[in-house]
Amino acid sequence: MIEIKGIEKSFGDHQVLAGVDLTVGTGETMVILGRSGCGKSVLLKLVIGLLKPDSGQVLVGGEPVPYDRPGDLFRMRGKFGMLFQAAALFDSLTVGENVGLGLKENTSLNAGEISRRVKEKLLTVGLDGAEFLKPAELSGGMKKRVGLARALAMDPEYILYDEPTTGLDPVMGGVINELIRDLQHKFRATSIAVTHDIHSAFRIGDRIALLHEGRIVHVGTVAETKATRNPVVEEFIEGQSG
Repeated sequence: MIEIKGIEKSFGDHQVLAGVDLTVGTGETMVILGRSGCGKSVLLKLVIGLLKPDSGQVLVGGEPVPYDRPGDLFRMRGKFGMLFQAAALFDSLTVGENVGLGLKENTSLNAGEISRRVKEKLLTVGLDGAEFLKPAELSGGMKKRVGLARALAMDPEYILYDEPTTGLDPVMGGVINELIRDLQHKFRATSIAVTHDIHSAFRIGDRIALLHEGRIVHVGTVAETKATRNPVVEEFIEGQSG
């Protein structure tokens, strides 16, 4: 599981996170909802060790994230896959090279084994035969799916999703939501997705957490979130649905 305990983070005089507590169960998809700029992506970066908290701690599988031990931090990150908000593909590499980059840099697999793994993951996200295309030849939805294939390439225990439907039209956003949900059922990785899209959250999440003014103000299942009388949650849902 992933445990977030009392996390605080400021940038200069601006406090972004003011004591975040959250537990993500093994095999669960936790969606963290919140307005743009509320600190959702900062929280993901703290989980994976790209940022260090001012106070509090994050535990992954019961072990604290080793922020001050680069070698241990690198090994811990090997357990994670991440879908970045804009897919973050390397334009100079082919689709196959993007998906296989982590395998090439961080494993002892030979070229044939990497190629087989790349084809397998591209097939999983519905992009069979796309390995020789360049990112410039892809639509936004295809880029997201390549990003998903790359996130899955090393068979991670944990997957992080940063705004998975941002920049997509409603139809393609729905496709990505369905794909994420299908992959969760297939691989059962422990996952955190951050988004301000309530429709995406309700589709992909096992539980929903709302980040507001630096703290988690609600945690519950989709049904519990829809039924809550928490005024902050109600305002967010109504604002998204209106």
